[in-house]
Amino acid sequence: MYFSWLSLSRRRLPSLYSKFPYLQRPWSSTLSMNSLQETPSAASSQRRSARLRTIVNNGTSVVTAAPVANDIRQKRKRVSDKVSVEIEDAGLSSELSAIEDEFIPKAPKKKRKKKAGKEASEVVKVDADEEPYDEVEVKKARRPRKPKPEPVYIIQDVERRETKFRGRLGYACLNTILRNKKPASDAVFCSRTCRIDSIKKNGMDWVKELGRKNVQDLITMIQWNEDNNIRFLRLSSEMFPFASHPIYGYSLDYCSSLLAEAGALAKKYGHRLTTHPGQFTQLGSPKPGVIESSIRELEYHCQMLDLMGVGKDGVTIVHGGGVYDDKPGTIERIKTTIRDVLPQHVRDRLVLENDELCYNADDLLPICEELDVPLVFDYHHDALKPSSIPPAAIIKRTNAIFARRGIRPKQHLSDPRPGAVTLMERRAHADRCERLPDELDLEGIGIDVDLMIEAKDKEQAVLQLYRIYGLEEVKYESLRPPNENQTKETKGRKSNKKAKKGEQAMIDGVEGEGEDLVNVDEDNVEDGVGDMVHA
Repeated sequence: MYFSWLSLSRRRLPSLYSKFPYLQRPWSSTLSMNSLQETPSAASSQRRSARLRTIVNNGTSVVTAAPVANDIRQKRKRVSDKVSVEIEDAGLSSELSAIEDEFIPKAPKKKRKKKAGKEASEVVKVDADEEPYDEVEVKKARRPRKPKPEPVYIIQDVERRETKFRGRLGYACLNTILRNKKPASDAVFCSRTCRIDSIKKNGMDWVKELGRKNVQDLITMIQWNEDNNIRFLRLSSEMFPFASHPIYGYSLDYCSSLLAEAGALAKKYGHRLTTHPGQFTQLGSPKPGVIESSIRELEYHCQMLDLMGVGKDGVTIVHGGGVYDDKPGTIERIKTTIRDVLPQHVRDRLVLENDELCYNADDLLPICEELDVPLVFDYHHDALKPSSIPPAAIIKRTNAIFARRGIRPKQHLSDPRPGAVTLMERRAHADRCERLPDELDLEGIGIDVDLMIEAKDKEQAVLQLYRIYGLEEVKYESLRPPNENQTKETKGRKSNKKAKKGEQAMIDGVEGEGEDLVNVDEDNVEDGVGDMVHA
């Protein structure tokens, strides 16, 4: 601060000298204007060198030069500090700052070097002999995270049992091992979907790309199934999001080559692929618009199977649906829709399934036998809404329809969750199945059928039955332990009152009730069953 005063204009100093007389040093008036233009560091260096030369010329030892210089610097510092304090007291700080800004050039600021980090960028330049172009900043790729080591699983032994069943066991839509891969970008699943708002924002090409990725992952799932001796799979209804929508629907022809590749792989390994549209597919609705939407949904599933080259065994399963306060009238509408409205290629793949709320085997078998439509028998649903016909007799009658149509018979198996009491609780599927039905040991009834295991643990439920009955060789590394804290509750179920409301909505016909009353449990969407629970 003291030396910066020496560079001030002589015009502005007299007023300051009058306030601070001790600033008028004898040597300060003898300084040239050139020295006033120099920076404080340069001027102080010249003065210090001149004093040292004077001391040496007078015969004083050079050793005393350092103490003398230190003493001078200390005195100047005391004077500078005193001047600074009095300047601030006198309110002259702003004036001095303006003088310094005018006469003292400031050194240029040094640019700080950016620390290299994850978001650091490097500049790409062109050689002299290349054509010049604008510099482009290229972000450095992040280092991939090291994958976490696979945890060590403890797999308990299972109780061994015998069976004559030699059919295929399958699971629905989702592989838990592939879906839970880490990092999430490596996860494999076939149910990427979206909202209509996302389609409006991103466009149709974006939603079609979701379908393409789902088919790519389906190929991976088929290969994993073959490696683990599982040759029966239900395709997710969300393979192509909103493909059957009246406004945002689209044809699957854009993905025909990839679908053909997936179908060829399944055919090579002898895998069976089936579909199960959701519960909003209502063939007996009194509303024509609902019938039209149901047909579009069935046509979408059939186009997917056709483009994959899947044969007759690739069936499309639907429930009877709601009763609409008139069960006999609804049954007649179901028969009319199947016989007179459905396109032939859709009817060729159609099969019906008994459910746990509205239509048991007593209700559906007459329709199936009259229209030559096979019935998929569900053991769990029959236990919740029993038929007057024994399961063995039901299976024998429906197997005859499968035989006439040249389609391999198919059945569904699931268990209620432990501790379930009410109907809504018992409807929810358990994580796994503990045993195969006794009917599968009966000659000509259950030996040569394919059994879809509708369980929350998906492929793990199949692998456990493989171990229990010795049906196929199982890889130990593909096994996962069961959940020890399996709950009887289904996600979204709040109370018995609300559950009964959702149950009645399904019985009455769900397509007119709205999402505020009923919704679909996300696990059952993956199963393709479409169980309805309160949101």
